[in-house]
Amino acid sequence: MTIASMRLARSGVRAMARALGRSPATISRELSRNADAEGAYASLPARALSQTRRVEARGAPKLHPDHVLWSTVLTMLDWKWSPQQIAGILKRVWPEDPTMHVSHETIYTAIYAHPRGELRRQLIACLRHGRSTRMPRKRGVDRRGQIPEMVSIHVRPPEVEDRLMPGHWEGDFIKGAGNKSSVGVLVERTSRLVLLARMDDSTAASALAGFTAKLNSIAAPMRHSLTYDQGKEMTRHRELTASTGVKVYFCDPHSPWQRGSCENTNGLLRQYLPKGTDLSVHTQADLDAIADSLNNRPRATHAFHSPLEVFAAMLKAAHQPSTSIH
Repeated sequence: MTIASMRLARSGVRAMARALGRSPATISRELSRNADAEGAYASLPARALSQTRRVEARGAPKLHPDHVLWSTVLTMLDWKWSPQQIAGILKRVWPEDPTMHVSHETIYTAIYAHPRGELRRQLIACLRHGRSTRMPRKRGVDRRGQIPEMVSIHVRPPEVEDRLMPGHWEGDFIKGAGNKSSVGVLVERTSRLVLLARMDDSTAASALAGFTAKLNSIAAPMRHSLTYDQGKEMTRHRELTASTGVKVYFCDPHSPWQRGSCENTNGLLRQYLPKGTDLSVHTQADLDAIADSLNNRPRATHAFHSPLEVFAAMLKAAHQPSTSIH
């Protein structure tokens, strides 16, 4: 507005610069860029020209709604793949086409840049936690009793920690509404393969039956140990070892990082089995389908190969038929 007024008054560039506290070069550049063909300068047309240049300089975003890449990302989000998994698999599928590559941060930005509304809610719901901020981790009071004849994780063989030898598992229960229903979770530490066992309740008898059936469905060379927390459902661990040949090791109290693979998998499973819902409505076939979905997701830790691919390769190396997977 000031430049336009002083231009009409035929003030010089240096006088404008002094009035605005700017360099004369800045004023000169503004006049040359945003004046019309006859040299006249008006504030509103000048602002419009400036904004047009700024938009054109940026170029279209990679995840523009009309771009095929955005529809591909939306499809994979609907499959409940994380932005990191999507970014990795895009590079793997289109290694020579940079237009089909996008970082996971760009995907997150595209999701949260949407204005508030139904589409934004649907996109955020596709993310693992479905929220924009992390929830603080709180440590509750330990209400669990001692498990007889526990073997501590601290005497577990070192090759289990290194994840070099397959066949070592982590286990847990995820609970439903009011802790009245539960699902048993088993995760193989090297491949991250997931097995889910339907439980009638949260008792030690159900845990013994469910985990025994699932572990025995795996070829013997691929089942050596199980690392578990100190939940009461594992009080019959000696019988589990006798039935499956799997040695059970127990974590320290309040130490979820000692079963990091299982804790991460529990977070993934909550997309399928939300907290506060009745888990007893899911049949074993339903749980097997959920496990298949997770086992076919590309994982960054495997260079975006799936747990099922990695587990099958381990079975082949052990000279076991791939049909041993159920």
